[in-house]
Amino acid sequence: MNAVSSFPQDNHSAQPDRVFPESARETFAAAYPEQPHVLEHRLKDHPLLRLDALAELAGRLPESSIEYNRGDLPIGVDGKPGQTGLSIADTIRRIAEANSWAVLKNIEQDDGYRALLHNLLEELRPEIEAKTGEMLTPQGFVFISSPNAVTPYHFDPEHNILMQLRGSKTMTQFPAGDARYAPDEVHEGYHLGGPRELTWKDELAQGGVEYRIGAGQALFVPVMAPHFVRNGPESSISLSITWRSDWSYAEADARGLNRELRRLGLNPRAPGRWPASNRTKALAFRAIRKMGMIR
Repeated sequence: MNAVSSFPQDNHSAQPDRVFPESARETFAAAYPEQPHVLEHRLKDHPLLRLDALAELAGRLPESSIEYNRGDLPIGVDGKPGQTGLSIADTIRRIAEANSWAVLKNIEQDDGYRALLHNLLEELRPEIEAKTGEMLTPQGFVFISSPNAVTPYHFDPEHNILMQLRGSKTMTQFPAGDARYAPDEVHEGYHLGGPRELTWKDELAQGGVEYRIGAGQALFVPVMAPHFVRNGPESSISLSITWRSDWSYAEADARGLNRELRRLGLNPRAPGRWPASNRTKALAFRAIRKMGMIR
């Protein structure tokens, strides 16, 4: 298995006022891990998630944990589209007029944000572990977006809840595991270091489902579900709380084995979606990787 960190037990989670109300936890339990759905939350105006605090966080994070680009983008892009000339701190503080979107990655590198992330995930631990087992590799990402900014078409390897804190956005999601929206070869390349951006074609649009969320709402995104995001008419702050599972790591490693089989001229079957087990392929890939046989 890939090197992962287990989700820690956190005594801070015994807070009387839960961020996710009981109705949200029930909705999540019924739909997780394969069905997108909207949840309510009570994470409002947290001091760590205000613009000035996020600008300061950006100054503490390593450069590799910061990405920011122009906001006036098409749904599909080829490579990174470039920035506006502002620094990341100025981009965040002036997001209302900066024509940008920014993401602060792996905010758990900072003690305060790590505690926030763990407290939020701890609330959902029973529902998560009942379906996909132990939570692994908890990570957090903050998105700060100008009005009408577009986050282009892509996919992500984590189980993900996108919590809207300020403004609104509409995410268009496509079925996870359907090769029409993300070809198997693209999956295989991504899991071995390739880009997460996907090739957009206008004819794909009819297969998407739009989910609009405002402040106080959250959206669950299944593992590797293709999607793109359009921000609303106001600037936006969102927090993604993410985790991995044995299943998600096995799916990734099965994709890696399929790439090696494809190089041999074979046409391997795509990994199964949850609850299908991809363990045999995953173990085979981990063995050949350990032997240094991956090119």
